[in-house]
Amino acid sequence: MCGISGFLSSRAIPAEPVVRMNDLIRHRGPDDEGFVLFQSPVSQPLVCGGADTPQDGYAAALAWSPEHRIAECRETPVTLALGHRRLAIVDLSPGGHQPMCTPDRRYWIVYNGEIYNHIELRAELEALGYRFQSHSDTEVVLAAYAAWGPECLRRFNGMWAFALYDVTKQALFLARDRFGIKPLYYWLAPDGSFCFASEIKQFTAFPGWSASLNPGAAYDYLVWGLIDHTHQTLFSRVHQLRPGHFMHLDISRIAADTQGRVGSTQWYELQATPFAGTFEDAAQMFRERFIDAVRLHLRADVPVGSCLSGGLDSSSIVCVVNRLLREQDATQLQMSFSARADDKRVDESAWIDEVVRATGVQAHYVCPAIDKLFYELPLITWHQDEPFSSTSIYAQWNVFRLAARNNVKVMLDGQGADEQLAGYHMYFGPRFAALLRAGRLLHLWREIQLTKRAHGYSELRAMMYMANVLLPEVIKQPLRAFAGRAYSKPSWLDIDALGVVPSDPLTRPGIDMDSIHNMSRAQLTATNLQMLLHWEDRDSMAHSVESRVPFLDYRLVEFVLGLPDEFKLSGGVTKRVQRAGMSGILPPRIRDRVDKIGFATPEEVWLRQRVPNLFRSRMRRAVQAADGLFSPTCFDMLEDIIDGKKPFSHVPWRVINFGEWINTFSVSIK
Repeated sequence: MCGISGFLSSRAIPAEPVVRMNDLIRHRGPDDEGFVLFQSPVSQPLVCGGADTPQDGYAAALAWSPEHRIAECRETPVTLALGHRRLAIVDLSPGGHQPMCTPDRRYWIVYNGEIYNHIELRAELEALGYRFQSHSDTEVVLAAYAAWGPECLRRFNGMWAFALYDVTKQALFLARDRFGIKPLYYWLAPDGSFCFASEIKQFTAFPGWSASLNPGAAYDYLVWGLIDHTHQTLFSRVHQLRPGHFMHLDISRIAADTQGRVGSTQWYELQATPFAGTFEDAAQMFRERFIDAVRLHLRADVPVGSCLSGGLDSSSIVCVVNRLLREQDATQLQMSFSARADDKRVDESAWIDEVVRATGVQAHYVCPAIDKLFYELPLITWHQDEPFSSTSIYAQWNVFRLAARNNVKVMLDGQGADEQLAGYHMYFGPRFAALLRAGRLLHLWREIQLTKRAHGYSELRAMMYMANVLLPEVIKQPLRAFAGRAYSKPSWLDIDALGVVPSDPLTRPGIDMDSIHNMSRAQLTATNLQMLLHWEDRDSMAHSVESRVPFLDYRLVEFVLGLPDEFKLSGGVTKRVQRAGMSGILPPRIRDRVDKIGFATPEEVWLRQRVPNLFRSRMRRAVQAADGLFSPTCFDMLEDIIDGKKPFSHVPWRVINFGEWINTFSVSIK
């Protein structure tokens, strides 16, 4: 895991900006840094190391070994610059230094990610005649592109964001993995320079940067709690390369629209693997695919730990890792890292302890505190690049910090499981609606009663879940407002001042939530997952920790997506095929657990009981920073939630963090 930087300019400018862009993400790669500079598209490159480049890197005598120190080249006029920050995970030697090139120096790459099947691909490429000079997966990516071009992406099993320059064709190729696990942003500077980076904050180092608000993205975040669901960001004219897309840029001319968006090509579209078999067959196949995914995700030359919340997903990972280590007769204990809470409603200590007892892992714990959250909020917001929608991000932040303090550089986590396995309770809506549309009324009533027995949901709540799927928007939005849920025109936000047309982003073209299958597809590609991966990436990399997500092995996702809906959710039981597949691996209490928490904080208790005045003061600061975007009823909304007159909501936090983000990045509202 690493960080990348770069710019492409039609006229030669000093290399200084790429150095400062790289410096801003030292946290992503403190083990090494490197640069390759081209004074013209076809000139001999200047290959440079930096202050963090190990001394033996200069003496490695590889085609990509640094020959200069960047301090000597900062003012060199260049038209193309690539920068890299390295967190050494695979091949810890100088052979893993980047930017890296092919032996003939035709292709140069800066790469962030892991290709888990690099060993198998290496053997395939060696059979084609390629002779590797390192053991890194980066060189496998280079060789694969040289052999197969953009089609190489379909052969990769992993997570990645990279930029590759073809000197011969004078073309820049940028690509991102299937689900957007690794970030890649771009921005056209006022002088026309094309800049790209792992984190948005890197653009602040480039001449001409000025942060201004993207009203549409701000609306989606504030009202609906969504980010990363489109190519847009909350920064105007800053875009992200969408998951499963690549760009192929002729460096002599870059075509962009009026908002600075550059065209890209979709190379991956999520497709379900057809399935024909019994539920028992599906459970066995899930088990085999999941174990293999975890096995691949354990490939590393540094210690690998696991997040452990006590839920079904993280516990599945920990228990499978434990099983694999036993099979390998490993002597080193697996380490797990967990967040506790002093509020029993969100504390999962008992579940965590159940897994610890069953596996004997070396467990580590942290308990996030509200006073420290507000103290650290400016730093967390800076690392996140954009505001985040709940304080649960702080629990995750603490978990990764704890891992770093225990010298663990790689962590496995359970992101992606809920989206493919119908793990969220909102999936009850399409489940009930499907039975109603099919006229299976008796089955529907039985399903509602079983859900009530498992989760305590009343018949009225079941009807509300169904209504959210079946009713037209013109009826649904007023009902959402009456129920105290998110709706398109909240009174606390001045829609006119923001300058947007209010709408529900979940009803926009291309998003269909009317069945479990369709909701799952939408959450995996358009509404939910990319936001969670954004937070995970920033929380982990802030502490120089690589986070890996084995549930997003594309083979597993495509398999699960192809299963019948009732294999995932039926009788009030979510993730049915996972529970059955993990039989004999998970402790029975964990396998049969029906509640869902995750790394959560007692935000409701903090807001209503512990420190309501702190939330009030932070709300005032946020409203002032937003300069007229929030109406006076914003404070009434906060007081009603504190007093219990309205249901608890994350909206106050979203407003608070939005204001913090404006101040952190000096964002212009107008």
